[in-house]
Amino acid sequence: MGATGRRAVLGGVIGAAALARPWPARAQAEIRIRFAHSLSTVEPAHQAAEFFARNVAQRTNNRVRIEVFPGEQLGSGRDVNEMIRQGANVMNITDPGYLSDFVPDVGILNGPYIVDQPAQFAKLLDSDWYRGVDQRLQAAGFRMVMMGGFFGARHMIAEKPIRQPADIAGMTVRVPPNQMWIETFRALGARPTTVQWSEIYNALQQNVVQAAEAPYGSLWGSRLQEVRKVISNTAHFQAILGWPMNNGFFNRLPAEIRTILLEEGTKAREEQTRLTLEQEAGFVDRFKAAGVQIVTDVDIAAFRRASEPTYRAFPRWTPGLHETVRRILA
Repeated sequence: MGATGRRAVLGGVIGAAALARPWPARAQAEIRIRFAHSLSTVEPAHQAAEFFARNVAQRTNNRVRIEVFPGEQLGSGRDVNEMIRQGANVMNITDPGYLSDFVPDVGILNGPYIVDQPAQFAKLLDSDWYRGVDQRLQAAGFRMVMMGGFFGARHMIAEKPIRQPADIAGMTVRVPPNQMWIETFRALGARPTTVQWSEIYNALQQNVVQAAEAPYGSLWGSRLQEVRKVISNTAHFQAILGWPMNNGFFNRLPAEIRTILLEEGTKAREEQTRLTLEQEAGFVDRFKAAGVQIVTDVDIAAFRRASEPTYRAFPRWTPGLHETVRRILA
């Protein structure tokens, strides 16, 4: 971890200690919350975070000021989640795979081909099953200000087309330090290699890894088209994001502030989804103009079959979890 990350973790520890003391009256006059993520500023997820920060400031007459820190300025996604768990007044853009470090069952929301269309996530998030998961997240220290903003279908970027699982057999594929990604690409026959997103450009440029995967916006935002020229539309994950903050910190906020955060989180979820879907075609056009080949004749059914063993690789899941989720979606 770099110096910035160490300072961020130290800030998280200090923030956690501060929660043990009652807030002085003057501290309630203004509430500052840092909002971290690992993404670039051109991506819909960042734009939705800024949208949220503006709306919260407006509705609270600037009593609540949310400052967005992109590009891992406060540390890696995993580090920031740990800061939140310890009690820091920080929010994070994260995904269910990372949250599964604390509540294993939530990771299935990030599973390969778990849904066919992003709209299906609404069915899962409005279920008794997810309400139970959310209660466990709160018990683990996380209050989800937002869950379910569509991040985009994740596709492969490499030096050759990937149309079927055999095309990535033995290929080194960059994945985050996240068990869902690791198990998915093992099932597909690749060699998953963990690299932080901030280091992915150099890892591809230096051939530490042969391929990477992400939604269009993240691929473009990190300029990966400069080091690889083929994107294959595998759509192996239909990715959603969530925004956790510390549950104890959240519960200590005034009731009207809690309501505003949750209401604006819901609006931001819809804004992120809208922006992601709206901007997708534009990103494709940019890639093509940059000389990137977009491969659309991918055998999705073969990838779906090959990824099935992923769902048997999580012994900490509640027994029958995959079947439960399938019943909700049916």
